[in-house]
Amino acid sequence: MECRYASYEPVTSSAASLTVEIAWPNVSRMSAVRLLAAGEAPLLARPYYGDGDPGPIVAALAHVPELLEVALPFIGAALGPSALSWRTKELVIVRVSALAGCRYCVQTHTAVALDAGLSREEILALRLSLDYREVFAGAAERAVIAWSDAVAAGHGPVSGQARDGLRAHFAEHETVELTVTAGATLMLNRLATALELPTSPGTLSRLTSEGLL
Repeated sequence: MECRYASYEPVTSSAASLTVEIAWPNVSRMSAVRLLAAGEAPLLARPYYGDGDPGPIVAALAHVPELLEVALPFIGAALGPSALSWRTKELVIVRVSALAGCRYCVQTHTAVALDAGLSREEILALRLSLDYREVFAGAAERAVIAWSDAVAAGHGPVSGQARDGLRAHFAEHETVELTVTAGATLMLNRLATALELPTSPGTLSRLTSEGLL
């Protein structure tokens, strides 16, 4: 969804001016829990293996199928297709994952962000290697990134300035959805990091070829 409202330059947050070089290691990792194959998964979890390898998040959550059954629909609704554009959601997911230091989510969603149309330079800015204010020309996208910073990197109440910046470009239902996307991403960041979920070899190969590993 393209939004055309009054221009707004978000007030600098502590994360906004932060640019760092983060090395996301290209190594094979053993997860902290066994990632269940289809034949090992409890019966309640097996429908999620219908299309083959479901990925490490499902393979980990399959240990507790009662959680898997409620978590997957929520994750799909929070991070999947909606009134917000695919590109906009990836701005939030990659930025929040970088702030949280989640190797798996940054690497996996860097590949997704490329598919959503983000450039290599834009992804590097979301990953804190460049100043996003110098890379993203649109005020609406800068407001989304500033909001992501405030939600993911802040403590206590979110600043009114960040909120006003988002309101200048997005309706209330979009503000709610952007915030839920950031919160759901943080949940997955901590899950993936704590359980040391592995990035797929195909994703690592693609990131290497793109110079984004």
